[in-house]
Amino acid sequence: MKLLVGNHAPEFSAPDQNGKIHTLADYKGKWVLLYFYPKDFTSGCTVEACSIRDNFKELSKLVTVLGVSADSVASHKKFIAKHELPFTLLADPERKVINAYGTNGIIFTKRTSFLIDARGIIAKIYEKVNPATHVSEILSDLKTKLI
Repeated sequence: MKLLVGNHAPEFSAPDQNGKIHTLADYKGKWVLLYFYPKDFTSGCTVEACSIRDNFKELSKLVTVLGVSADSVASHKKFIAKHELPFTLLADPERKVINAYGTNGIIFTKRTSFLIDARGIIAKIYEKVNPATHVSEILSDLKTKLI
């Protein structure tokens, strides 16, 4: 079943770059940007992650940022270190979170983001994301429409 705006966001459990387990319930009462991306160290994914990094000060005032891909904990740790990313990446090599959110592509994870409100409701879904402009779109939505 495809997720829609207004649906409850599926609960998840996945390790971050340090092996610490995160669940959606951990963020109850906070807005979350859950962004799915294909693969660490690829060009589009690096552009997107670095754009989030470059706008993190502003973003972090409005949402908690969590990235998700099928890469391993070790890969995420290296990706974060190389690009000095100040946010959490969740490892989902078994694609449980990816499947729950309907972002599993034929080969790679689809580049899709979900804005989840403080009650755990999907407030906005961004599909077929442009890595270069995605953050500005999110910030605009957060400032003018959603929060």
